[in-house]
Amino acid sequence: MKKQMRLMGCMGAGLVLMAGILAQGQTVKNGDKIAFLGDSITAQGASGPGGYVRLVISGLEANGIKAEAIPAGVSGHKSNQMLERLERDVLSKKPTWMTLSCGVNDVWHGEKGVPLDQYQQNITKIVDRCQAAGVKVMILTSTMIKEDQANELNQKLAAYNAFLRTLAGEKKCALADLNAEMQAALAQAKKTQPRPQGGNYLTRDGVHMNPEGNQMMALGVLQGFGLAAPQLAKASAYWLDLPGTCELAAQAKLSQRQYQQLSALAAQKKCSVDTLVGSALSQSVAALLKK
Repeated sequence: MKKQMRLMGCMGAGLVLMAGILAQGQTVKNGDKIAFLGDSITAQGASGPGGYVRLVISGLEANGIKAEAIPAGVSGHKSNQMLERLERDVLSKKPTWMTLSCGVNDVWHGEKGVPLDQYQQNITKIVDRCQAAGVKVMILTSTMIKEDQANELNQKLAAYNAFLRTLAGEKKCALADLNAEMQAALAQAKKTQPRPQGGNYLTRDGVHMNPEGNQMMALGVLQGFGLAAPQLAKASAYWLDLPGTCELAAQAKLSQRQYQQLSALAAQKKCSVDTLVGSALSQSVAALLKK
């Protein structure tokens, strides 16, 4: 636990100082609605307070900017599917901004993925349709596929990300270069931190973000929205005490009798066993930290 907290603090401080995000003078404002179009990384990023989508909104709020999130992440989706549902999931909701996170599945799915030329057409159409509707676009470069830049998938993904950077310049979109941020954060972490249990620093499974990865993504998006270093630091400080942003994979070893007793108690309290045990664990952790 202490190692994990040291890693988060180290990476958060480093990300505040990183460049690589081009906001092009565009800033998010009080009352803006932000659609987050993406795949499972984005879907999970909106599912709990520690996800990057939710962290972006709370990070803005910590700086006095109240914005509304429009979650539009769907697990497994590629550029063609995002284009197909753009009107329904984004444009019909009339957002001020849309962040676009797309590319991992286009590459990761292999033969069922989307070739680069078709990907380029799909992404260009998404951006064009948003801008025609008056929606500002922030393009997010795709995060890594496994935490090893040298692997075949990441080498293939590099061309997709190069296109995104070029398109952002041509279309005058904001750009959050999260792939570059992730590579830099991993390089720093590997130099200064022991390898975590499971082997990943920023992801749970090599692709989907853990708490540190979600913070990395959120800081990149916030900087893309024009927040300066002091504002990013303020967001990071706010996140430290935000309940529910980190989950422990604690495995309690119980007898059948104990589980039955917990089930009966959970039924009395009208909640699940997981909720009951999670609440007790949170209280125990709080008591430990007070000692």
